[in-house]
Parts: sequence; C-alpha cells; structure tokens
Amino acid sequence: MATTMIRVFITDDHAIVRHGLKQLLALAPDIEVAGEASNGEALLNALSRDCCDMVLLDMNMPGLAGASLIERLRADYPAVAILVLSMHIEGQVANRALKAGAHGYLTKDSDPEILLKAIRKIAAGGNYIDPALVETLVFDQGAQGGFPHEELSEREFQVFRKLAAGRTVGEIADELCLSIKTVSTHKFRLMRKMNLQTHTDLVRYAIRHQLIDG
Repeated sequence: MATTMIRVFITDDHAIVRHGLKQLLALAPDIEVAGEASNGEALLNALSRDCCDMVLLDMNMPGLAGASLIERLRADYPAVAILVLSMHIEGQVANRALKAGAHGYLTKDSDPEILLKAIRKIAAGGNYIDPALVETLVFDQGAQGGFPHEELSEREFQVFRKLAAGRTVGEIADELCLSIKTVSTHKFRLMRKMNLQTHTDLVRYAIRHQLIDG
C-alpha cells in the first residue's frame, strides 16, 4: 500500500534554516519538500503555481510576514495548513499567529521528532502547540482585560518589538523592506496607542511583558 505523502513548503529568510529543514524532512518517508521561499511574497507566488499540503512558516521575515501573511494564506489557500516554526517563545507572539489562522506553533529549538509529530498531526486535521507554550497561552487567554500592545496592528507590533530590541528606524526599514517614513509613522502611532512617552518607556514595557524581539 502506497504511503500518502505530505507535501511541505518551507518559508524562512535564512538559507541555513531552510537547508537544515530540507535535510531533516528528507529522512521522513511520508514527507516531501514541495519547495522553499525566503519571504512571504515569494511563497504566495509559488503557491499560485504549485500546490502543497502544508507551509512551514517563520514569523519574522522582511516584507509580508507574521499574522498578516497567515491571514493572507488562509484567505487565498484555505486548504493549505500552516505550521509556524519560530524563534519566539513568547505567548503573545504565538497567540497572534494562532488567532490569524495558524494550525500549529513550534519554536526552532524543538526536537526534530516534535516537528515531525506536529507535521503529521496537522496533516491529519489536528492542531499542535509547542508544549512549552501551552501554559503561557492558557494564562494569556484567561487573563481579564487586554494589554495596550494587543491593540497594535501586526506591522506596528513588529516595529514595536524591533524598537525595543534596540534597532534604529533606518535598520527596521531595511529589515522590513519599508521606507523610513513608513516606519516612523508606525512608531508614532504605536507610541500614541500605548500611551508611551519615551523610548525608555517602550523598552521597559517590552521587558515587563517579555516582548523583546530577537
């Protein structure tokens, strides 16, 4: 009896990560790498030509990324499952991905066996959350009232985390493929939404809520 192959498309802006994932998945008899992309735009272009069962997706890439990319994928390719594989272990980041429509969330330091297990479970119609994040997610969902950063748009949230990590407006513009003017506008809006007066206030808030970007 032939094995049903799970066709997986890898999307990550780091070539070494894509290479490592391809090597790992090549060892699984029931998983096939359908392709790879370094950003959201390239992923969408590829999916318009070739189909796959699942996308392995990094949350933090230049251009279209994060929850915005997940929402776009869910709208344009509803049959394609999405497993986020991210360096971020914060519950807030995972929550945004799951609310946008991701079927699973794993951190990049997960054991290879966990990744394969997650792929197979999601391909079978289930969901999978990194065990290390489950308690945090439950706590976040059970908390009464929202936090100011939850009111930010996906792009504002990205800019906020990078500012908190010490990036300049110019560096953020380069990383996200945006103009300096656009990043400055996002900064102005997020500072106003969160009622922050100074950059120090922003950093303190990010540390208090464990939102520092890598």
